Amino acid sequence: MIRFDFKRLSTALFASLVLAGGSTAFLPMSVAQAQVKGLPDFTELVEQVGPSVVNIRTLEKAAPRQVPGGQGDPDMLDFFRRFGLPIPNMPRQMPPGHGQTPDDAQPRGVGSGFVLTKDGMIMTNAHVVEGADEVMVTLTDKREFKAKIIGADKRTDVAVVKIEATDLPAVKVGDVSRLKVGEWVMAIGSPFGLENTVTAGIVSAKQRDTGDYLPFIQTDVAINPGNSGGPLINMRGEVVGINSQIYSRSGGSMGISFAIPMDEAVRVSEQLRSNGRVSRGRIGVQIEQVTKEIAEANGLAKPQGALVRGVENGAPADKAGIEAGDIITKFDGKTVEKSSDLPRMVGAVKPGTKSSITVLRQGKSKELTVTIAEIEPDKTAELALDKSGKGAEGKFSKALGLSVTELTAEVRKELAVKGGVQVESASGAAARAGLKEGDVILAVANNPVMNVTELESALSKVDKTKPINILFRRGEWSQYTVIRPNR
Repeated sequence: MIRFDFKRLSTALFASLVLAGGSTAFLPMSVAQAQVKGLPDFTELVEQVGPSVVNIRTLEKAAPRQVPGGQGDPDMLDFFRRFGLPIPNMPRQMPPGHGQTPDDAQPRGVGSGFVLTKDGMIMTNAHVVEGADEVMVTLTDKREFKAKIIGADKRTDVAVVKIEATDLPAVKVGDVSRLKVGEWVMAIGSPFGLENTVTAGIVSAKQRDTGDYLPFIQTDVAINPGNSGGPLINMRGEVVGINSQIYSRSGGSMGISFAIPMDEAVRVSEQLRSNGRVSRGRIGVQIEQVTKEIAEANGLAKPQGALVRGVENGAPADKAGIEAGDIITKFDGKTVEKSSDLPRMVGAVKPGTKSSITVLRQGKSKELTVTIAEIEPDKTAELALDKSGKGAEGKFSKALGLSVTELTAEVRKELAVKGGVQVESASGAAARAGLKEGDVILAVANNPVMNVTELESALSKVDKTKPINILFRRGEWSQYTVIRPNR
C-alpha cells in the first residue's frame, strides 16, 4: 500500500501557490500529480473463475520415471535446450507426488486444469498426463472423478481429458489479440500440490518465439511445479493462456513463466476432441532466418521472410517449383515476418489444401501454388561420395576450403541433375557454411555450374569480400547455404 505524507504535500502545494503569485491555476495539476492509481483487486476474478479450475493427479502402475543423475525433469531440460538457455543445476529431490510407493498404482504427478465445457471436457498440458495409467480430477467442491484422456499433442503441450459430469462451470475464452504487454493477469493452480493457489503478475512479452509451432505468452506470474495446465486469466475473467513452463535455476519460480496462447490451444483442442490427434500441414522445406547480408544480396529492404535452405525431393514444395535459395515472403497472402512464422502458418492448414506462396528469387517476386501434405517424420538420405573422379583444388575453390570432383554419369542419373561438382572435402569457410563430403554443388552466386571448370569460373567473378550463395544437393534435398570468406 502507498502512504502519503500529507504535511509535506500541503507544504509543497503552498509553495507552488506563493511562486505563482497567489494564483490557484496550478492547484488542479498538483492534486492530479499526487493521485496514484490503485492496484487491481482480484477477489471477484477468483470467485468467478476459481470454480472452473481443477486439480489433476496422475497415477501409473509401472515404476515411476527416474530422473537421470538426479538432475531434474527431462521435459524441463528439453525446454532449456529449445530456448538456448543455460541448463540449471536442478535439485535432486523430486516434486511432491513423484515418490515411490509399494502400491500397484503409484502417484506420478500433480498438475492443474480447467473446465472447457459444461459436459466435462477439461483442458490441461500434455506433459501433465503423459505416461499416466490413471488421471484423477478433483473439483473445487471436492468431488473427484476418474478422467479419460481424449487426446494430447506434444508439439503444443495441449491435452484434453473428459470426466462424466454435467452443469460444470466452464471458463470464458478470451481474445489473445487484445492482450497487451504490461497488462495484469492472474493464475490459479496447484503449485507443489497446494490446490486453488492464486498468483498474479503482468504480461512480460507476447509471441515469445521458441522456434517451434508455438509462440508463448511470457509473464512474471509466480508459477511452480503443479501449476502446469492451469489457466492464465485476464482482468475480464477470461482465460487467455495455459500455464506451461517456467525458467528456473533452482526449480522454483524466478519470475519468468510461459503460457500457451488460448487461441492456439483451442484450435488444437478442437482437433483432439474430433479426431483424438492433431493433423498438421507440411511442404517439405528446410528454412532459416533471413540475415541482413542475405536481405541485401536479394534486394530486400530489411531482413524478412524465410530463406529456403533445402527442398525435399518429391515433396509439395519441390512439385510447386520452390527452390533452395528462394525467400518465402508470403503464405496464403499473409506476410512471413520471420522464418519461424512459416511452420505455424503451414501447420495450421488442412492437408490437401492448395495454398499460395510468394517467393523472392534472384531479386524477382514469383507466385506459386502448393498442395499441403500431412506432416510426417523428416526423411534423411545421404549420397555416398563417388570416389571414381579425381579430386580437384582450383585456385578459388581451394581458398574457400573446397576440394571437388567431377560427377559421373551414374551420380547425375541418380540425382536427376544435368551437372554439378561433388565435394570431396570441405574445410575453412566451406565447412563453416555446412558443406561436407558427398555434397553436390549445383550453383554458385545464382550461376549454375556443370563441372569443375565452371565452378572456378563462377568463383573468379564473385566479390570475395561478400557472402557467396551456394546451391547444393545432399541426398534427396536441394539445399542453400552462404560461404563467408572473410569470417
